[in-house]
Amino acid sequence: MNIVTIIAIVCAAVGGFIIGKLIDNTALKKKREGILKKAEEDAEVIKKNKLLEVKEKFLNKKSELEKEVAQRNQKIQQAENKLKQREINLNQQQQELQRKKAENDAIKENLEAQLTVVDRKKEELEYLQSQEREKLESISGLSVEEAKDRLIESLKEEAKTQAASYINDIMDEAKMTANKEAKRIIIQSIQRVATETAIENSVTVFHIDSDEVKGRIIGREGRNIRALEAATGVEIVVDDTPEAIVLSAFDPVRREIARLALHQLVNDGRIHPARIEEVVAKVKKQVEEEIIETGKRTTIDLGIHGLHPELIRIVGKMKYRSSYGQNLLQHARETANLCAVMASELGLNPKKAKRAGLLHDIGKVPDEEPELPHALYGAKLAEKFKEKPDICNAIGSHHDEMEMNSLLAPIVQICDAISGARPGARREIVEAYMKRLNDLEQLALSYPGVTKTYAIQAGRELRVIVGADKIDDKQTESLSAEIAKKIQDEMTYPGQVKITVIRETRSVSYAK
Repeated sequence: MNIVTIIAIVCAAVGGFIIGKLIDNTALKKKREGILKKAEEDAEVIKKNKLLEVKEKFLNKKSELEKEVAQRNQKIQQAENKLKQREINLNQQQQELQRKKAENDAIKENLEAQLTVVDRKKEELEYLQSQEREKLESISGLSVEEAKDRLIESLKEEAKTQAASYINDIMDEAKMTANKEAKRIIIQSIQRVATETAIENSVTVFHIDSDEVKGRIIGREGRNIRALEAATGVEIVVDDTPEAIVLSAFDPVRREIARLALHQLVNDGRIHPARIEEVVAKVKKQVEEEIIETGKRTTIDLGIHGLHPELIRIVGKMKYRSSYGQNLLQHARETANLCAVMASELGLNPKKAKRAGLLHDIGKVPDEEPELPHALYGAKLAEKFKEKPDICNAIGSHHDEMEMNSLLAPIVQICDAISGARPGARREIVEAYMKRLNDLEQLALSYPGVTKTYAIQAGRELRVIVGADKIDDKQTESLSAEIAKKIQDEMTYPGQVKITVIRETRSVSYAK
């Protein structure tokens, strides 16, 4: 092979390589153009989709703004209507005021005319009296002033003598009879009333036959007990206490509903959420009927008629409410009977007094939570249900939160205090009871000359022992009065506290 042939082969190879490269570049160029074209088409589609999405959001926003504008226009229109109505009312009131003013002007003119006539008659009467006075002066030989002075002096002496005698008689009689009469009225009132003391708690214990029932009450993953708590509003405590489940709630009506519902569910044996809701609804209806029946029976027992049905329902609801551990219905019945007895003793209407006594605490059992004190809220309820003004006033003023306008009001206040303060009526917390006794003893110990103090009879008597060398007999009397006044001013206690000051002198000698 010669050189020419080799060169020809090399040239052919180089040419083939160059031609191949050119062909590859053309294909790559076509492929690149295709990719660019596809990317432009995809970009156009995305652009159109975004434009559509923005347009949709714009239309939604526009619709919301139009609705908001329409609502605002509606509110503005309502406000304009209210303003127009107020303007009409003001015009009517203005016309009514003008009419009343015209009537008052006419009445005033009439009164002025009558006053003119009265003044003229008065002048005539004074003239006649002066003439009569002159005649009397000429007959008696004394002037009017001299006669008046002599008469006044004689009447003064006579009045002083009679007044002194009368005051002494009244004071003696009052000292002898006032305390005795007051005690007699209160004792007779209490003697005629017999009540049972019911102590209500915030917890009810539900007894079961076996602990297997606890698991059925709880249910799978606690669904039954959650359904029962949601339906009744009562917290149900299932613990290790044998054969007992605790129902806890401040509302005694809810506790009673939960107790009765549990009783029915356990007896029936079917315990599941749907059955629980059905039984609770049924028991609520039964309890509501029992409340109304209790209210009717109470009014019949007390001989009170014509009460509004809602007031009867409130009276029945008192059965499930307690105040300081004292059942509210029993307290109301006791107060009603006391009021009737006391009103009879004082010559007042016993039926009205009994009615006011029964209703005096209706403000303690409202269906909603009022912002007023229970006495004022009770008066508001009584007024709402068409009770007479003196009954409403007696209810509203039994805690001095309203001015007393009738004799019924103090009677209700006194009988409420008697019912609440009698021994055993109300339960006190042990700590508060012990603190009150300790405070009594410490108060008396703060006086100089006191050596020992003892609070006895559940805090109703305080015995104070003083040093015989530090305080004499006269000072013991003033000391007991001072301690009583300080207890009255600084402490809160039911009933009364008797203070006994003891001073003892001992003389000891030994015979040897």
